[in-house]
Amino acid sequence: MRNDLQELVDDVSRLLSAPATLEDAEFTLLAFCAHDDSAAGAMDTVRARSILTRGSPASTRRWFEEFGIASAEGPLRTPADPEAGILTRLMLPVRHGGRTHGYLWLLDGGRIDPTDTSDADLAAATELAAEAGRLLAEQAAAEPDLGRPLAAALTGSPSARTTAERALAAALGADTAQVLLALTPGGSGLPVDWQLPAAGAIATVVDGAVAVLLPLPGPADLRPAGAVAAATLAALPAGSAAGISRVRRGTGELAQQWTEARTAARVATAVPRFSPVAHWAELGAWRLVSRLEGPDPVVAPLLADPALRDTAEVFLDCAGSASRAAEQLRVHRQTLYYRLSRITELTGLDLADGEARLLLHASLKAARLPAES
Repeated sequence: MRNDLQELVDDVSRLLSAPATLEDAEFTLLAFCAHDDSAAGAMDTVRARSILTRGSPASTRRWFEEFGIASAEGPLRTPADPEAGILTRLMLPVRHGGRTHGYLWLLDGGRIDPTDTSDADLAAATELAAEAGRLLAEQAAAEPDLGRPLAAALTGSPSARTTAERALAAALGADTAQVLLALTPGGSGLPVDWQLPAAGAIATVVDGAVAVLLPLPGPADLRPAGAVAAATLAALPAGSAAGISRVRRGTGELAQQWTEARTAARVATAVPRFSPVAHWAELGAWRLVSRLEGPDPVVAPLLADPALRDTAEVFLDCAGSASRAAEQLRVHRQTLYYRLSRITELTGLDLADGEARLLLHASLKAARLPAES
């Protein structure tokens, strides 16, 4: 169903030649089209925040609702607010059965007259919005609870996994491109009022982490994964992270995907450049580091001294270049040499030896990762 929503949003954007976003009735972003940064009016603060956080604050929702969007039965224009950085937009209500299930927003620069009944493209886009309403309504009414089969596919016995994978394949399609997300809550864990992602996602909680199986429009289109990850993280405590597995077709490798997603989330938690959402395919050497049980015991004395630990890691990250390491650490080169000698004394590792460097470097990286739960 999420595939259908993404394709629908792309079709509306093409029809009306404007960037489009689809949100549910709670202003959670469900799908969005790409936009041309160079085009005037392609982005404003509301669209940027919606895409980055997959939602809008209550104040923004109230501002738009004042213009009657919740009860609108046809296209409606909301005004601009230059001081707030809000552009005018065209809203197509996503309705079905007399109920508003969401909103299709278009940054059209005020070109389109929402009352023009002779505009064939607008009429077609309005029909697509109604189709989105039907899809969302049918999902809410009839979507089976597949969270239990997903949990069984990830952690059950071999026979339980096979049965669960078949159930999930029947729901998603045997050849559907999909990814698995792992969301690890920071702080005290999942809030008591927190809800699992919906709108086409199959989700469950496994060992304190949230697992989300998500169909994609195509193997190379990860926009739904980014949307769900960001929307879910926005509702979780600070320090939460998400990992995204490799794309697969079908449900035959979910256990492996879960390992990939959990690993990516571990790395996102520990390595700022991957935070807060890491993709397995982008982890590089961290994929190998994550398989280590932990740092080698010989490195333990070094880990107790933050200054020496950081010096060793920066020196090795700089491929053994003393000048680059000293510059990055902002210390005199003689200070660096003294610290390197202390590192050798504490660990017994000869930093001129390639295998010793490999052991030390891998151990320092492994020490960064949180323990697997």
